[in-house]
Amino acid sequence: MNRYLASVLTGFLVLSVLLLFPLLPIVAALAFWQKHFLLNYFQTLKKIWRHLQAMCEGPAIHYFADVMGRASQVPEVMGGSCVQCGNCCMNKRCMFLQPIANDKFQCGIYSSPLRRFSNCGSFPLNAYDIERYECPSYFVIPIAVAKLD
Repeated sequence: MNRYLASVLTGFLVLSVLLLFPLLPIVAALAFWQKHFLLNYFQTLKKIWRHLQAMCEGPAIHYFADVMGRASQVPEVMGGSCVQCGNCCMNKRCMFLQPIANDKFQCGIYSSPLRRFSNCGSFPLNAYDIERYECPSYFVIPIAVAKLD
């Protein structure tokens, strides 16, 4: 998918979120079967606003251009594993991120089938993802190219 189309889709997403903004805590409560989104309505709105701001910094375009439109072969090989730092969750600004211990976080919708439609399962897609979120545990594995003599 080209960057222009990704930008258009991002704009549509942001506009949709803004138009539906007052209803989003209700939608989240119903979609994820978690009543705390509705019970803490104003706190949820603040989290949604922060989430939207973080999405506008690049993750939405990244999703449409790189995740949805990615080729079947990603050129880099990743190593490492998640240490639950929360950095990749839009630098700890994802509305679904929940603290579980000292500097440890978990996804509040990890087991939801709707999560597979998000950026989350694609991290890290490339070295840029690792650098952008200053991930302490994932790394790019250099690919050795054999010389043919």
